[in-house]
Amino acid sequence: MKTVLVFLTAAVFTAVMVAFRTDDTKPKAAKIQWLTLEEAYKLNQKAPRKVFVDLYTDWCGWCKVMDKNTFTNPEVIEYVNKKYYAVKHNPEKDGDVQMGNTTFKTILNGKVTGYPTTVFMDEKMALIQPLSGYLEPRMFHQVVTYFGENNYQKEPFEQYKTASYPKLFAPKAN
Repeated sequence: MKTVLVFLTAAVFTAVMVAFRTDDTKPKAAKIQWLTLEEAYKLNQKAPRKVFVDLYTDWCGWCKVMDKNTFTNPEVIEYVNKKYYAVKHNPEKDGDVQMGNTTFKTILNGKVTGYPTTVFMDEKMALIQPLSGYLEPRMFHQVVTYFGENNYQKEPFEQYKTASYPKLFAPKAN
């Protein structure tokens, strides 16, 4: 009887342990590879890429929504990590940053009107355009590819959104 009780106790213990174990074999979800402005500037000196800066503050509700919805979208993550140096910058905490002979604040030249603001810069860290406000994942993907593929030099955004974008980034089949 004692052997049966020990066996049952061991079986229950094993079942409980198996039920509560974590499965480390699952692949971790991809994330945007965020950098500081200083890191992006240094990397850009060696291997130029476009830069996008997410300007946020701790008190900004829409900034948190972009973090939760837009910056976790798989298509956004894949494209951003492939084409950009992605920067998270809180101007209230991080202050101004020296970038070569100029500062980030000088580059923006008063063009930030609220938060969140997404700042797009070319491979030479020159300002392309800041965009204020929340951008849902599809719109953000359209914008990030518009600048990332240099279509901003070829056509207006509305034309890109309706004509070029659907051809370049057709929805993936499930």
